[in-house]
Amino acid sequence: MDRHSASSTAKTLPALAIGLLCALPAHAAAETLEIFPDERIFYLIVLFVLLVFPVNKLLFQPVFRVLDERDARIEGARKRADEVGAEAEATLGRYRSAVRSAREEAESGRKQALEEARREQAQLTGSVRSEAEAEINRAREEVAGALVDARSQLREQAEELAREAATRVLGRSLR
Repeated sequence: MDRHSASSTAKTLPALAIGLLCALPAHAAAETLEIFPDERIFYLIVLFVLLVFPVNKLLFQPVFRVLDERDARIEGARKRADEVGAEAEATLGRYRSAVRSAREEAESGRKQALEEARREQAQLTGSVRSEAEAEINRAREEVAGALVDARSQLREQAEELAREAATRVLGRSLR
């Protein structure tokens, strides 16, 4: 309730009271119609007018002031709530942006680490493969050399066995 409606209410109350008091039933006298049968109404009106100002000062103005202060506090609280809401929305936007940025950064780092691991794996696999091929080639050469040695030894042993067999069969030495 604002001040304007409070003051208009204070102004209409006396008029309303006078109207209600005037609406007392009329008493019929012997020859005339009396609207105000006695002086009581005059005293009530005077009392009402005398009490309007103190009651207004002591009751209505403090009540209306409290109501105005309450409205002002409520409006201030609403404005503050709107400000806090806007601030919260801004903070939430910054938070979402930071989370999105962190996710993108983490995804980029993960992709980079994965690519680095693949390169390292390919390099390691290539070096191990070349070492294995070199080892296989050395083993083949060793096997080939051992085969040549074994053949020459077998040939020598075979010749020696043949001579020995011929010596036994012939009974004499072939040299």
